[in-house]
Amino acid sequence: MTVGVGDRIPDVRVMTMTAAGPVPVSTGEVLGTGKVVLFAVPGAFTPTCSDYHLPGFVVRADDLRAKGVSAVACIAVNDAFVMGAWGAAQGVDDAVLMLADGNGEFAAAMGLELDGRGFNMGPRSQRYAAVIEDGVVTHLAVEPGPGLEVSSADAVLAVL
Repeated sequence: MTVGVGDRIPDVRVMTMTAAGPVPVSTGEVLGTGKVVLFAVPGAFTPTCSDYHLPGFVVRADDLRAKGVSAVACIAVNDAFVMGAWGAAQGVDDAVLMLADGNGEFAAAMGLELDGRGFNMGPRSQRYAAVIEDGVVTHLAVEPGPGLEVSSADAVLAVL
């Protein structure tokens, strides 16, 4: 079952990269307080994700914060080393919290898994964006197919 508007965000252990190395964090902890924008991508370093999705949120992070967003987070079914390297390559700094859902457990708990075996990518996350307020999903936009329309930073700003 897909998590929807009015549902609590699943509390799953994921990883984030720090200067000291990978650190486990709870999604309930990092996404559960304040107004948070979470966006998911099928994979780090992939074309749409690297050329448009993540850069859009980096560029618009201040605009999102001006609308009351306390944190912006990106999650993908990749390991913490890949997410850390991707964030560094994209110049993310503190604009976006990079979360590694290495085993796809958060994607599964959200009900938003993507079967990427046809692309030789294995299980992944669908591309989506969510607004979460104090742990409850208040907006969820899942891309209906390839491309970036409903889950872009501009689309999220339009609903805030």
